[in-house]
Amino acid sequence: MTNSKLHTVNLPFPDKGDRRVWIYVPEHNENEKLPVVYMTDGQNLFDDNATPFGSWEVVKAVENEMKNGLSGAVIVGIDNGNVYRDSELTPKSIGKIQHREYFNDIFTPQGEIFDDYLMNTVVPYVEENFPVRTDRRGRAVCGSSSGGLMSFFSGVEHSGFFSFIGAFSPAFLCYTNDDWRNYLLNKMTDNMPYLYIYSGNGDELEQVIFEGTEMMYDLLPETGYPYDMMNEVILFENEHNEKAWREIFPDFLHTFLCK
Repeated sequence: MTNSKLHTVNLPFPDKGDRRVWIYVPEHNENEKLPVVYMTDGQNLFDDNATPFGSWEVVKAVENEMKNGLSGAVIVGIDNGNVYRDSELTPKSIGKIQHREYFNDIFTPQGEIFDDYLMNTVVPYVEENFPVRTDRRGRAVCGSSSGGLMSFFSGVEHSGFFSFIGAFSPAFLCYTNDDWRNYLLNKMTDNMPYLYIYSGNGDELEQVIFEGTEMMYDLLPETGYPYDMMNEVILFENEHNEKAWREIFPDFLHTFLCK
């Protein structure tokens, strides 16, 4: 039996030096390969002091699944780029950015660069050095806010690679309905990932997020996304912060491990 451990490594991010990546590996049997969740905002997943609302407590969520007899999961968290966070986690190719009154931290959308970093730097490093499954069913991608948007983008772009998407409080309203429709129609395959969408409605920003979530949930079937591969969770009282995402993450993780 190998004990659990939280690793950190620095991997080069294009034009911005090294970027810290956290890799939590739970207790596991020798030669066991574990499901893996690739996540944005790595510092907020593990460090209770990183935000005023605490961390996501992802380690506790994994440990609770194991106590209930399920497999553990490796959690990979990529640190955000601080002032560049929203730019890094917002794709350019979907359309022109809307609602800049809410998304004024987006300077030049660079989501495609982050996606390339995830797929061609982080994933190969993790799969080479840690006990993770390398089949589609064993991989998920997850994030919140701009990170939820980015996770959705990466999951759709690489539908043959990821089997699960966790889009928490996703910034879908960055783009118009028409831009989303055109994008999704061009990306739809017969093997789309299971989509777990969550939104709250408890503060001004989350009310805007909720509007975008409802728009997307209605739009997806119109573009061919299968109903049975979608799950929308709304907790109306929840605000736009880590406390809310900490609350919903265990259900997402459980769904990923059991589905």
